[in-house]
Amino acid sequence: MGKLHAKVIVNPVAGANSTYRKWPHISRLLREAGLSFDYHYTEGVGHAIELARGATQSGYPFVVAVGGDGTVSEVANGILTAVSPASAALGIVNTGTGNDFVRSLGKPMDYSLSCRSLTGSGRLVIDVGEVEYWKGNQPLRRFFVNGAGVGFDAEVTENVHKLPKLGGGTIPYVMGLVRTLLGYHNKPVTMGIDGKQDERRILSVVVANGAYFGGGMHIAPGAELGDRSLDVLTIGDMGKFELLRAFPRVYKGTHITHPKVRLERAGVVRIESEQRLLLQADGELIGEGPVTFRVVPAALQIVV
Repeated sequence: MGKLHAKVIVNPVAGANSTYRKWPHISRLLREAGLSFDYHYTEGVGHAIELARGATQSGYPFVVAVGGDGTVSEVANGILTAVSPASAALGIVNTGTGNDFVRSLGKPMDYSLSCRSLTGSGRLVIDVGEVEYWKGNQPLRRFFVNGAGVGFDAEVTENVHKLPKLGGGTIPYVMGLVRTLLGYHNKPVTMGIDGKQDERRILSVVVANGAYFGGGMHIAPGAELGDRSLDVLTIGDMGKFELLRAFPRVYKGTHITHPKVRLERAGVVRIESEQRLLLQADGELIGEGPVTFRVVPAALQIVV
C-alpha cells in the first residue's frame, strides 16, 4: 500500500476538554505510524461535518476523526453528504467519554493503538442509519453510525448536555437519567415498523445500528453494523421505580427479556406523537419528531 495522506479533524474539547492536551502526542504517534496528514481543529457543533465534506470533495481518500462519538458522527455525515464520485474512508482516534461506537466496532479504547492501526490495510464496510426529523418548522435529515432514540433517551441526552463535565464512561448518562426521571411522563406514539403500524405507550424507543450506547450500556446485544437492518428497542409503559430496578440489566444486555421491552428488526421505522418527541442521534440532541429512520446498507468504509 502506498503512503496515505489524510485529513485529520480534531475536536479539541472532546473527552471533557482533554483532546487539546493529547493532540501533540497523538500527532507524533500518527507520524511514527507513517501517516502523512493535514489537520484542522473544530470550532463548534457541526464544524466537523463541513470539514469532512470539504476534505472528501477535495479528494482526500482518508478522513480521520480525533474525538468522541459526536465527532465521529459528524465526520461520517460529512463524508456521506459529500458531492464526490468516490467517498473517503473514515479513521477513528478515540479520545471521547462515551466511546460507544468504538465498542460496537470492537476497536481498542487506547488511542495509541488506534493511531498504529490507521496505516494498516484493514477496512470494514458498515451500514448507517438515516433519520428524517424536524427542527423548528424545517424538515431535516441526518445520518447516524451507532444509534438514535426518541422519548426518555433523548431527554436524558438533553439533560446530560446541561450538566458540568463529569468525566467519562457512564457517569454523565446516569446523572442525566436521574434528573430526567423527576419530570418525565411516558408518551403515546404511533409506530410503523416496515409498514406495519400500531399504537404504543412508550418510555423510549432506541433505533440501534451498533450494540452499545450511554457510555457502555449493551442496549442492543444482537445488533451488527453490517446486517442491513436496524435493531428497534421499544421500552414500553414502564414506571419510574420499575425502570430503576431494571436499569442495571442493560449493562449485560439482559434487559431485552423484560416483559415491557420489545426488540424488533427493521429497514424503515416511523414514529409520531401528538406530544413533543425529542430526538437524539449518536448521543447528540438534534431535533424533534415526527421521525422516520431507515437503514442505508454498506454505506461507509471504516479503517480498522
